[in-house]
Amino acid sequence: MDVRLAAVDASASVAVSRLRPTVRPASEQEILAAARMPVPQDAGPEHSSRPEARPKEVEERALFGRKKRLKGSVCGNPDIQGEPVGKVPGKIKGCGLKDAVRVTSVSGVRLSVPATMDCTTAESLNRWVDRSVKPTFRRRGPVVELNVAAHYACRTRNNQRGAKISEHGRGRAIDISAFTMNDGEVITVAEGWKRGATRKMLRQVWKEACGPFGTVLGPEADRYHWNHLHLDTARHRGGPYCR
Repeated sequence: MDVRLAAVDASASVAVSRLRPTVRPASEQEILAAARMPVPQDAGPEHSSRPEARPKEVEERALFGRKKRLKGSVCGNPDIQGEPVGKVPGKIKGCGLKDAVRVTSVSGVRLSVPATMDCTTAESLNRWVDRSVKPTFRRRGPVVELNVAAHYACRTRNNQRGAKISEHGRGRAIDISAFTMNDGEVITVAEGWKRGATRKMLRQVWKEACGPFGTVLGPEADRYHWNHLHLDTARHRGGPYCR
């Protein structure tokens, strides 16, 4: 064959090969992406990655799960367990509440005694336990119980004669005196506030209660709160009052 003809043939072969699409193996990312692609709505059961999980079944399971979580809850929140109480009349003027609930646990942490309060206070307690108490005591705990020193009570502030009605008398306050860990350890505010490691944790949850609650009082507030944390949802013009 003529050398020039051979060169022409070689050039033509190269040109044709450049026109052909290059076929390469799919990358791992591409394979995973394809696996995550939704199945067309008109695709039959045989195309489902989980044939047993039909849309109707999935929906029914979701509804059943939600109903199960809502059972025994109050304030429309599955994380707040208890029972509705309704109207609680006050024995003295200024006390009582319209839509009370009796809370037994929040965010999976039980209360030592069922505590009566309104839903605003229950929601604040749940938020504080979920975002502060549980993370703070995680390494030491987990925390499984809050010791309730006081909740609803128709009385004046600090039980002083002639004083204004306490937020406890309006169902907007709860006092916590101790935190119980899963292994049985009990960290009290009275003793724990004095020690290094427990003092740090107690001060942390005290500090982070300021926001979810409008008033937060601890052992350094006054002689009436030396052994517990007072938490209430009263709102103040200058923002949360925390001492």
